Amino acid sequence: MKEKTRINHQIKAPMLRVIDDDGSLGNMTTTEAIKLAMERGLDLIEISPNATPPVAKITDYGRFQYTTQKKDRDARAKAHVTETKNVQIKIGTSERDLELKAKKASEWLRESHRVKLDLFLPGRTKYMEPKFLEERLDRILRLVSEDYKVAEEPKKSPKGLTIVIERGSKKKEVTEKTDKAVPPPTIEAK
Repeated sequence: MKEKTRINHQIKAPMLRVIDDDGSLGNMTTTEAIKLAMERGLDLIEISPNATPPVAKITDYGRFQYTTQKKDRDARAKAHVTETKNVQIKIGTSERDLELKAKKASEWLRESHRVKLDLFLPGRTKYMEPKFLEERLDRILRLVSEDYKVAEEPKKSPKGLTIVIERGSKKKEVTEKTDKAVPPPTIEAK
């Protein structure tokens, strides 16, 4: 929650460092600063209440509010919320289904979302050879057409094996061990 900006007589500090549009006016008492602001037909606005002494600015309060709100609006517009999207595959997922899921993952990467790939392992498949499981996960990673980087390395989860990828400058090379064992993908990255 934002703290309300104190102006003129709402300022409680006895001494202030006063500034205006031209620069610093030095340290003075609150009453002197308010008197100076009133003479100019402006307001005394507390800018930094936690500084020692607190900083106050002599300016028009309406203009100050407008510029503050405009800065906040611009900051909110520039802030992009990235969401983690989830793609779930199984060991026996067909090649066509993998292509569709990889296409969807590529779309999400293009939109700057993170993509979590879950290799779902029901029952006894959880205890299969880790190298074999990573090869299965690499199958879908090869089909992802967008450039990506691995945000979180493959790790075991209660459901199976999980890897998180996000948009990156270069396509991550799949582990050298599996590159030799599995032929390169037939779909080219754009």
